[in-house]
Amino acid sequence: MAVHASPSGAMSRTQTQRRKRIVQTAAALAVRGGVEAMQMRSVAERAGVALGTLYRYFPSKMDLVVAVVTEELDLLEGGIVRRPPTADTPAGRAVDVFLRATRGLMREPELADALVRSLIMAEVKMELDVRISDLVWRVATGSLEDAEAAGNEGDGESGAVAEGGVDRESTGYVLVSSLTSVWIFELVEILKGRRDVDEVERRLHAAAERLLASF
Repeated sequence: MAVHASPSGAMSRTQTQRRKRIVQTAAALAVRGGVEAMQMRSVAERAGVALGTLYRYFPSKMDLVVAVVTEELDLLEGGIVRRPPTADTPAGRAVDVFLRATRGLMREPELADALVRSLIMAEVKMELDVRISDLVWRVATGSLEDAEAAGNEGDGESGAVAEGGVDRESTGYVLVSSLTSVWIFELVEILKGRRDVDEVERRLHAAAERLLASF
């Protein structure tokens, strides 16, 4: 059974700290030995929690992989808010976000590969495309301040309008989502060794200039 939030909608401080410690431990193991090093028993021992406790927080190894990658996305969003893209065009700003995300994920390519594989196989629920599309839409439309106000509360929302005023049914958002799909494909190509980041940057610029021309 996974750890559930309290009636107030949040984990206790102790639970939050324990979860953070587990995720950080898993990330540290991945840095040294890739996904293979993220064995649940090893994570539990190094994080100082019982194996059963670990499974209550993360029912599977892929759930733990997703948590580590989600933390990377949180850092990405925070960095974008603190240091917004400065390109003159929406396309340029959008590509900046994608490149920062690419470099962040590729710091641990095995984790990125495991995540992409799990998304393709629908093994876990993580709306990577939605999180990135929301962020790119805000950057492209100049409404990044909404992302700062909303934080991560809109993660995984399926509604037409997410926190921060992102209209997921608008034509603009559909175009951004299409560009995100291009980015995910290019990320897969990097993981397969068929592209380097410079080539992906060129391809993303070409796609963004067409798809976001009306912004």
